Amino acid sequence: MASLGRKLKTAFGILRDSGPTGLKRRLAAMKIPRRQKVLYSKWLEKHGSISADQLAWMNSTIESFAERPMISVILPVYNVDEKWLRLCIDSVINQIYPHWELCIADDASPSPHVGRVLQEYSANDSRIKLELRSENGHISAASNSALALATGELVALLDHDDELTADALFWVANEFNAYPRTAIIYSDEDLIDERGRRFAPKFKPDFSRDLLYSLNLLTHLSAYRTDLVRSIGGFRIGIEGSQDYDLELRAIEKIDDDQIRHIARVLYHWRVIRGSVAYSMDEKPYAHERARDAIRDHFERTGIRGKVVESFLSLHRVTYRNPDRVPPATVIVSTDVIEGNVCKRIGVAENYETVIVPVAVSDRAKLLNEAAARSKADVLVFLDGNLRFVDKEVIDELIAFAMQPDIGAVAGRIIRSDHCVEQAGIVIQPDLSPAFAHAGFPREAPGNMFRNRQISNYSAISVACMVVRRELFDELGGFNRSVTLTDLFDFDLCLRLWERNKRIVVLPHVELIRSGNVPQRIFRPEDLEAFRSRWHQYEDRDPFCNPNLKRDGSFGIDV
Repeated sequence: MASLGRKLKTAFGILRDSGPTGLKRRLAAMKIPRRQKVLYSKWLEKHGSISADQLAWMNSTIESFAERPMISVILPVYNVDEKWLRLCIDSVINQIYPHWELCIADDASPSPHVGRVLQEYSANDSRIKLELRSENGHISAASNSALALATGELVALLDHDDELTADALFWVANEFNAYPRTAIIYSDEDLIDERGRRFAPKFKPDFSRDLLYSLNLLTHLSAYRTDLVRSIGGFRIGIEGSQDYDLELRAIEKIDDDQIRHIARVLYHWRVIRGSVAYSMDEKPYAHERARDAIRDHFERTGIRGKVVESFLSLHRVTYRNPDRVPPATVIVSTDVIEGNVCKRIGVAENYETVIVPVAVSDRAKLLNEAAARSKADVLVFLDGNLRFVDKEVIDELIAFAMQPDIGAVAGRIIRSDHCVEQAGIVIQPDLSPAFAHAGFPREAPGNMFRNRQISNYSAISVACMVVRRELFDELGGFNRSVTLTDLFDFDLCLRLWERNKRIVVLPHVELIRSGNVPQRIFRPEDLEAFRSRWHQYEDRDPFCNPNLKRDGSFGIDV
C-alpha cells in the first residue's frame, strides 16, 4: 500500500506540473524498461549459463595463457546477513579461473556470526586471507585493509552481499592476456534479488569519459593493476559511499584511455536488498554528493576548468567554463528560408554571426566548407534551419564543451514536434549506415545507461547540430568532399576526429525542437560501400553500443 501511495503521489505531481500530455509521455517512458525486462529473460535463456563445451574451452584457454595473473579479490565486510555473505564468498570459491586469492577485511562487525563465518572459510581454504579489524573505520579503511593483504598482479573489487559469475575472473585474465597494456578492466552487470532472480542488466559502452563524469560507468565488475591502485594511495578516506568512483577517477589520471578495457559480458550480480543503492538510488543520498566531490577533486588535480551539479536521478552534470574571453562563433544555418530574423528563428542571441547555406544542393559538403572558410570565429556551429534551441543561452554550453582540448565535436538532443527524440547521437550500424540514438524514445525516458538524459560519448553526430573548433575543422580539411561520400560527410568527420583521440559528445539537456517533419537522409549504395571501405573496423562493433544490444539506435537487448 505504501508503494501504491508513492506511485499515486508521483502521478498526481506529474499531472499537476505537466498536464495530461506530460503524464502520458511519462507512462510511455515507463514501458521501455518493461520491454527490456522481458527481453532480458529471453537473453538469459541463451546466455545465462555456461555449457559443458564452453567450460572445456575455458579450461583449455587457461592452459594456453602466456600469463596467468594472480587476481586478488578485495572484499570489505561489515555486518552483512550470513546468507548473502556465504553466497558472496562461494561465488569466488567457484571460479573457473584458479589463480585467485580472496582478501577479506571485516570492519569490526558487531554481529558475531560475521567473524565466525569468515574464520570458518579462512580456515578451510588457504587462498582466503582474513583481517579482523579491531575498530570500525568505514568502507574506505576496510578496503585498504583488504588491499594490504593482496599479492596478486590484479585486484578485483567485490561487495559483501554481491556475487561473481563463475567465469568472471577467467574473462578478466583473458583480457589481460589479449591486451597486456591493460590497467583497468570493467564488465557489464545485472541485479539479483533475494530469490536469486536476475534483472535490470547494465549493458555498458566501451570507455566513455564523458559518461563517466555523469555516473559511475565502471562500477562492477572492475579490476585494476595492483601497482596502479597502490601508487595512488588506495581508497581515499572521507569519500565513503563513492570510494570506488573516486578510485576510478584518480586511476584514469595515471593511464591512457586505451589501457581501460571493457568486457561486454555480465560478470557481476549486484544484490538488491533494502538499504542498498541497488534497491533505490535514494537509499544513500550522501553517496551522490560525495561522487560529485570526487569529480570536483579530479578536475582540480587535472587542471580542468569545470564544475559539476546534480542532474537527473541524482546523477551528475558537468559544465565547463569558457576562457576569460568568450570565444566568437559562427552559426552556419542550412535552410532555404532567407526571410526574417535568422537568430530569432533558431533561438540564439542576436550577437552571433550567421551564414545561410541552401539545403537543396548536391554538394552540401562543399558549401558548408566554403561557409566555414569565410568565418573568422574560433567556433563553428552547424545547424539545421528547422531547429530552434529551447533556451538561447545553452548554445554557450555547447561552445564551452567544444573548446575543451580533448573534445572534437559536440551536439545537443533534437526533439520532434511530438515530444519524442529525433536524435541524440549516432550509432554506426553493421552495414555502416548511421542510426539515430534513442530515436522515438519519449523525451523523459532514461535510455541506455541513462544516456538519453545524461552527457555521453557517441561514435558520431550529425550536421543537423554540430559544434566544432574551427582550428580543428581546418586541420582535418573540413568535410570530406569525395563524390563517394556525398551524404556521409558529417559522420566521416566524426570518425576522423576519433582517430585523433578527440571525443564526440552529446549533451541531452541542451534541447533543440524541430518544426515540421523529420527529414529523411537517403544513402546511396556506392556511398555506403566507400564508407565501409574507409571505416570497415566499425562493421563488427560500435564502441558506444554494447554488442549485446541492437545497433539500430533503440539499444534493445539483442536476443
